[in-house]
Amino acid sequence: MFNDIGGLELVALVILAVLVFGPDKLPKVIQDAARFIRKVRAFSESAKEDIRSELGPEFKDFEFEDLNPKTYLRKQLAENEDLKELKELRSSFDLKKEINDVTDAVNGKEPSGVSEGSVPAAVNGSPSGGPDLLKKRDGADREERPPFDADAT
Repeated sequence: MFNDIGGLELVALVILAVLVFGPDKLPKVIQDAARFIRKVRAFSESAKEDIRSELGPEFKDFEFEDLNPKTYLRKQLAENEDLKELKELRSSFDLKKEINDVTDAVNGKEPSGVSEGSVPAAVNGSPSGGPDLLKKRDGADREERPPFDADAT
C-alpha cells in the first residue's frame, strides 16, 4: 500500500502531521488512525470470507488478487502448455551469438560455427567472382567521379 513512499517523503509527512495536529494531539490521532485501519482490514477480510463461503467449495482456492487483469494474465500464461514450448525455444536462441555471427559476416571474417557455404551471397560477396560490395574502396578514380557543375546551383 505504501511501497512507493520514500524515506524523505515519510519524514515530510511526520513533520506536516506535527505542525497540523501539534505534539499534544498527535499520539491520539495516530491511535485513531491505526484503529480505523484495523477495522477496515477486518471488514475486508470478513467480506472476503463471506464471498468465499457463498461461492461454494469449488472456489475455496479463489484469490481476489486474480481479479487484477495483470495477475490473471500472468497466471494463465504460466499454466499454458503451448507457451512452455515457446519459452524453451526462446531460451535456446542465443541472441549475442547470432549478432556476433552477423557482425563477423559483414566485416568479412569467418563467423564462428558457420561454414562458408551457409552464409548468403549478399553478405559474403558473390561466389561467382563478382565484386565484393562490402569491401571499402580506397576512393573513386577521377574519371569515375561525377562532374561538378558550378552553374547547377
